[in-house]
Amino acid sequence: MVGVLGLAAAGFGISQQFLPRRFTNAQRQRIEAWEVGQRWRTTPKARLFPAKVHYDLVGQQIGVPGSLKLLARRLGIAKQAPCARAAGGGKKLASLFTRDGCQTVLRATYTDSTSSLVLTVGVAVLHNEEKATSAVKYLTGNTATSDGATSDHVLLRPVSVPGTPAAAFGSKQRQLAWVVGSGSYLVMATAGYADGRPAVPVASDSYAYLEMTSLARGVAVDIALPLGVPPPVPHCPGGPGC
Repeated sequence: MVGVLGLAAAGFGISQQFLPRRFTNAQRQRIEAWEVGQRWRTTPKARLFPAKVHYDLVGQQIGVPGSLKLLARRLGIAKQAPCARAAGGGKKLASLFTRDGCQTVLRATYTDSTSSLVLTVGVAVLHNEEKATSAVKYLTGNTATSDGATSDHVLLRPVSVPGTPAAAFGSKQRQLAWVVGSGSYLVMATAGYADGRPAVPVASDSYAYLEMTSLARGVAVDIALPLGVPPPVPHCPGGPGC
């Protein structure tokens, strides 16, 4: 009797070795977080920063029903930059990068369809999703949302692109910043005028402010969303030691 029971137990144990392995919830979460965290490496730059981005300008605020469909186009993609350099002298952003384990920042510059506004968008690779969520709240004073929010702090060093509307876009030309989190990424956009004018109280001009924030939000959110999309649930394809 004891021998039969032992044989049955051994057979059950052996059969379990040949069944597909099942990850625990903690293992699954670590695998999914790792896959999201690698997207900045695996996504081609031209797909990470699309050549064209469609965004909306809410029409009710300018006396037009519905919304206006606008288009931003990419002017150039910068080389990968250390976090401290991309922070552009902003102490608040630099301290955040240090605190949250920023690995690197990827940046690209866009202009609106009239070539009157320019914008540099940056993707900061942080340690995890919790750090990205905390960073958004730290920089905007608001809880993280899918659309993000404006920030009152000087953020992100602009990337000028010679021979384009962004040729004169530098740190002194930054008018406003937009911040949104997605997965383990902090996406920031800093916008300004293409004519090189220094910072002005753009919020005093309701239409200019609306147009600039719509551009910043539209480009930042379009780039952020794919980065944080949950990956497929991981499955172990083999048997023992898969």
